[in-house]
Amino acid sequence: MLEFFTGLTTAVHFLALIYIGLGGFLAWKWPKTIFVHVFFALWGVAVNVLPLPCPLTVLEDYLRELRGLGPLSGGFNEYYIYGTIFPREALPVVGVLALLLVVVSYIGAYLRWRNKHHGVPERRVGIS
Repeated sequence: MLEFFTGLTTAVHFLALIYIGLGGFLAWKWPKTIFVHVFFALWGVAVNVLPLPCPLTVLEDYLRELRGLGPLSGGFNEYYIYGTIFPREALPVVGVLALLLVVVSYIGAYLRWRNKHHGVPERRVGIS
């Protein structure tokens, strides 16, 4: 059972990282989700720049400890991503691309919101 929860925590962690990179695009369809995404994006930056522990990494390390395994060597990103999904040397480029994705998603969300609230009124199709 502990192995299941460890795996589930890892899967949620990957989903959180995907959401940090791409979740701003959800605001194009559901504008109110931008507030949740801003929190995730700021948290993602904070745990990578400041000496803050990621709660998902802390949980995974705890579950691994209960299973008699050691903590993730270097943390989640170091253990699962760097050198596996992309080379560690590409980290600066990947970081810039991830930031660009977030910025583009926010610009798009803003433009869609602005057009909806301040743009041309929708034309109704029907019989007059």
